[in-house]
Amino acid sequence: MISLAPAWQEELPDTLFLAPHAPQRCSMMGAGYQWWGLSGFAPSALAAGAALAAPAIDTFIDRKLAQYGLAEADLALVGFSQGTMMALHVGLRRPRAVAAVIGYSGMLAGTLGLGHDAFPKPPVLLVHGTADPVVPIAALHMSESELKRLGVDVTTHASYGVAHTVDPVGLRLGRDFVAEAFARSS
Repeated sequence: MISLAPAWQEELPDTLFLAPHAPQRCSMMGAGYQWWGLSGFAPSALAAGAALAAPAIDTFIDRKLAQYGLAEADLALVGFSQGTMMALHVGLRRPRAVAAVIGYSGMLAGTLGLGHDAFPKPPVLLVHGTADPVVPIAALHMSESELKRLGVDVTTHASYGVAHTVDPVGLRLGRDFVAEAFARSS
């Protein structure tokens, strides 16, 4: 996701872009990384994987917020595929609401711990290609429905004919969503 930084930097000139690498090489995606091994899309397996990986991401976030003197309101979490699962999992469970969560070609990996009114509800943007062979477009609709049921303000965009990638329209939508979220939180 760090490759998005140059495309977003002009609109967000005072923004620091950081991207932790997932710890494992991904056998499915060649040069990619994964937070946990995917053996399928069973909801229980996705929720368990996200819960296992979350402490490492929370530790990274806490360390970087402290290092740069920032708060959750200064933070947008952006993920792709499994990174979307992690951005949603972590972003909805932080002690205080982050400015925004943006997810590309991924899904919500469980709602355990989110069934109460007190959890942070940052605005969420989900972008997904209609021709995604890895994470079907149905995941976008399921995630949107669950997030709305939980009272989260969610915006979605389906990129027609796009596979498991981020297209220029999705890139622009994400950038604008982050810029608006940061403007609201300052």
